[in-house]
Amino acid sequence: MKRLRNFLDRQEHHFLRGGRFEKFGALFEMVDTFLFSPSAVTSSAPHVRDAIDLKRVMIFVWIAVLPCAFAGMFNVGYQANTAMAGMGMEQLSGLRADLLAALGAGNDAGSAWDNLVLGASYWLPIYLVTFIVGGIWEAVFAIIRGHEINEGFFVTSILFSLTLPPTIPLWQVALGISFGIVIGKEVFGGTGKNFLNPALTGRAFLFFAYPAQISGNAVWTAADGYSGATPLTLAAEGGVDAIQAAGIEWSHAFFGAIPGSIGETSALACVMGAVMLLYTRIASWRIMLGVLLGMVATSWMFNLAGSATNPMYAMPWYWHLVLGGYLFGLVYMATDPVSAAMTNTGKWIYGALIGLMVVLIRVINPAFPEGMMLAVLFGNLFAPVIDWFVVQANIRRRAQRNV
Repeated sequence: MKRLRNFLDRQEHHFLRGGRFEKFGALFEMVDTFLFSPSAVTSSAPHVRDAIDLKRVMIFVWIAVLPCAFAGMFNVGYQANTAMAGMGMEQLSGLRADLLAALGAGNDAGSAWDNLVLGASYWLPIYLVTFIVGGIWEAVFAIIRGHEINEGFFVTSILFSLTLPPTIPLWQVALGISFGIVIGKEVFGGTGKNFLNPALTGRAFLFFAYPAQISGNAVWTAADGYSGATPLTLAAEGGVDAIQAAGIEWSHAFFGAIPGSIGETSALACVMGAVMLLYTRIASWRIMLGVLLGMVATSWMFNLAGSATNPMYAMPWYWHLVLGGYLFGLVYMATDPVSAAMTNTGKWIYGALIGLMVVLIRVINPAFPEGMMLAVLFGNLFAPVIDWFVVQANIRRRAQRNV
């Protein structure tokens, strides 16, 4: 490793000799800090809080998302193989079929390997396009501004790719991550200065620009000619009874055997990620608990109010918990330290606001049965205002104590 670092230092010095192309030094610095400790680190009191730096924070978050990625790949394959079996399709054809055959996989929904490989053949290209296109934009802005490429993109790339349906066209993936990186982050100055979550910003762009490829009943199961509604769409039409009539039980949603975006279907995988983020103190437990309490309280009030025409009023909180992207957004999106509230009191309010909004959107607005994406973005918009009022209230209280 020492020889590798010396080699990188020599190449950087040779490339920058004479003062030319000095902005390209950000690329060498990116490789150096990715493999080794950053060149400038805090080493003494009073600024040291713990031994973790930004790079390791992002690596921990990336690792915490992996359970959702593996559960999502398995479920994509399981849903596709089950649908093909139901339609009498024995196997796929074309390049994807050749890939499965080369890896010793088939189209048996009862085989974990078959399901995982088929799901990976859909998600990995999405993630690859996301990583390449988004990485190019990060490099472009790093060169223009002469700074390092931040490791935050590793988290943005995997989160964005997991919020998409498996059938989305790859050119739309490229457009979505471009919008999220450029408009959602870089135009505001880059990592640490954006007020919206870049992954959700890119996803929201695709949702409103290309609704046919990211919503409806035909995009969630990777089987040609198959159309199947998500549980939330079923609930909007007939409540929990409609979900169960389709053969979907609460346990199916908890473990992740339901149609949906790639990474959001398994509540269990999200819980596993939450445990890691809370144990390492990377994510705020106040925000997570605030989102949960806000959702429970709002759904309980709708349950009490009741409705003769809207079956979503009767959906209990524990169904909201496991359906759609609620837990995925709670664990990975709402807790984004840049776009979330910063003050302790503000984190409670911010989380409760998101929990309130997701139920309001799901129940009151039938055009958006999901709700979590819009709720988190809504919370991002209000986070600075929430913090401002919290700080002003603290200032007033301190001033009154000194009167």
